[in-house]
Amino acid sequence: MNSIARLQSTRNSANSAAIAAEAIAGEALAAAVVTTAQKTKVSPAVDVDGFTGGVTSPQGFMAAGAHIGVKRKRKDLSLIWSEVPAHLAAAFTTNVMRAAPILWNEKVVAGGKTVRGIVVNSGNANACTGELGMVNAEVMAATYAESMGVSKEEIIIASTGVIGVQLPIQLIKQGIVSTCEQLDPSPAAGLSAAQAIMTTDTYVKQTSLEFEVDGKKVTIGAMAKGSGMIHPNMATMLSFLTTDLNISPALLNKALKESTAETYNMISVDGDTSTNDMVAILANGKAGNTLIDSVGKDYFTFCQALKTINTDLAKAIVQDGEGATKFLEVQVKHADSIEEARKLGRSIVSSSLVKTAFFGEDANWGRIICAMGYSGVKFKPETVSIAIESAAGRLELMHEGEPAVVNEILGKAVLAEKNITIHIDMKEGFSEATAWGCDLSYEYVRINGSYRT
Repeated sequence: MNSIARLQSTRNSANSAAIAAEAIAGEALAAAVVTTAQKTKVSPAVDVDGFTGGVTSPQGFMAAGAHIGVKRKRKDLSLIWSEVPAHLAAAFTTNVMRAAPILWNEKVVAGGKTVRGIVVNSGNANACTGELGMVNAEVMAATYAESMGVSKEEIIIASTGVIGVQLPIQLIKQGIVSTCEQLDPSPAAGLSAAQAIMTTDTYVKQTSLEFEVDGKKVTIGAMAKGSGMIHPNMATMLSFLTTDLNISPALLNKALKESTAETYNMISVDGDTSTNDMVAILANGKAGNTLIDSVGKDYFTFCQALKTINTDLAKAIVQDGEGATKFLEVQVKHADSIEEARKLGRSIVSSSLVKTAFFGEDANWGRIICAMGYSGVKFKPETVSIAIESAAGRLELMHEGEPAVVNEILGKAVLAEKNITIHIDMKEGFSEATAWGCDLSYEYVRINGSYRT
């Protein structure tokens, strides 16, 4: 599992507003996709050949990654830095047990000011660590700020790893100071930063994309981590994005919120929403385009680019799911509303019984309809059709409420493939949504049964 599809095709949306938005973007959006088709890549951790982009791809951003000793061997400290003040938009976990870094970041966001950097440690989540955890979170921000000559309120932070263990804060302080000296705008520096946020990930998740706004080349770069404790409800992992777009804080926040709803919030690996989940984007305006401060063509072009980036990363996280042997895509069509379509899709990819059925390569579609039934969506069972599809073919399982005659030989061939699509046709409305998940294997239990050891 080395990479994911570079760019996703623009999905048709039954939502009239979304259709209008894509129409407004028009030729500029098409040009953006064409010019970046060969430039977006999620690079494997062990092979950087062909690496084309990450968080350092946009103008004015630097990064660094280092091993400072929080983990035994692998890199464990990551830095991102903007040469000029950048607007920030972020979204955080819905878990009531919110880690100290999340609480610090919420204060920064509430302050409404520009930010300059992000510091992330892996190997220790700094979650459920009480007052000392909050002190240590602030120390992380303050150390980075002092090293770079800015205020601590211009720094956001993240931690990932084991819950309930205090940070080795002196080690981290020393590591931040020394790693600041390695900040660099090179692709290699971006890759190093992406490697340093990994925990149980088996490969690096990063990407970049170029598009045009107001006659200016604009770039989005991104990196993410996540393979376990992944479940819908914002943001199911850590994701950090950088862009040199000149855009108002209000529209940056609006774009991120909408993108998160249809990408990161539509994936599930194991049904667990972490204490540390977050997605954040920094926009420093270095591209030089006229400020985007109203909804229009340029805004929608940015939104589509952002959706492309976040879809790539969201799918990469699921494909790297702990112990996963199958990648599942659920396409729900003809639902009464987008929200109902999303609920149905999320319920299916989150079901442990659905996951285990696909691991066992068993066409047990009863588990799919069951997961739909407890999703909270009221629908007419007699209109529902279900099919599964892979490179080996398409298998109809249910047609308008009636069970189909299953070709077991075809079923085995379809389910033997790694990438499987589950088609759900509600035949009730005009809305659709896509969710992504993976199977649940013996290996998942092994990995998580010995996570601390």
